[in-house]
This record gives sequence, C-alpha cells and structure tokens, in this order.
Amino acid sequence: MKSTILAIFLLLSGLQLSAQQGRVNIQQDPALDALIKLYSEVNSNMGHYQIQVGFGNAAKAQELKSQVEIDFPDLNSKIHFESPTYRVRLGQFRTKLEAERKFLEVRKKYPDAMLLKPMLDPKS
Repeated sequence: MKSTILAIFLLLSGLQLSAQQGRVNIQQDPALDALIKLYSEVNSNMGHYQIQVGFGNAAKAQELKSQVEIDFPDLNSKIHFESPTYRVRLGQFRTKLEAERKFLEVRKKYPDAMLLKPMLDPKS
C-alpha cells in the first residue's frame, strides 16, 4: 500500500516539473577574429617536411603511390608533377624530428627515399 501511494505521489509530482529554458549569448572581442584569421593564414603558408620515395613517369608514380599506401596507410601520399617527372611524396611533418623518425622507417622499405625540407610558397 505504501509503495502504491509513493508511486502515485512521484508520478503526480513529476507531472508538475518542467525543464528550464535558457539562452547563451557569447560576446567576443573582434580582435580575436582577426587573430584567428591571421593564425590560419600563417599555418596555411607554412611548409611541411615531406619524404619523397621515388619518381618517374605517370604510370610508375601511380604504381609506387599504390604500394606506398599499402605499406604506410597512416601517411598522406601524393603525386607531385614537376616537369618532366612525377614524384611520390609522403606525409606533412611540422618538425624535423618528427620527419626524421618516420624517414628512418620509410627508408628501410624504400632505400632511395629522401627527406625534403619545407619550402614556403613563393606566391605568398
């Protein structure tokens, strides 16, 4: 009997409850937006270390890229065209230490690999 009364009481009191509604208004200094924009521009123009695993004609580069993606699936691989050859490059490392660690690992599989220094975009 007590549990029935308690259950009814809880049910009726639960109907009386309602959730609160609120609004959040964030006020931000306009200088912060300018700073975020500047930060993103600097980082987009900043070069990264890369590892070049090989080069050749388009077919050879595509075959090499496919093999590299199997061997190192965690690294971003791309084919860069610099006339007249296609170059297969791995990764985008921010620091030289990070790049050198991965380079030692890649060099075991691809002995002709080279570590490339970052180059800033001359257009910027």
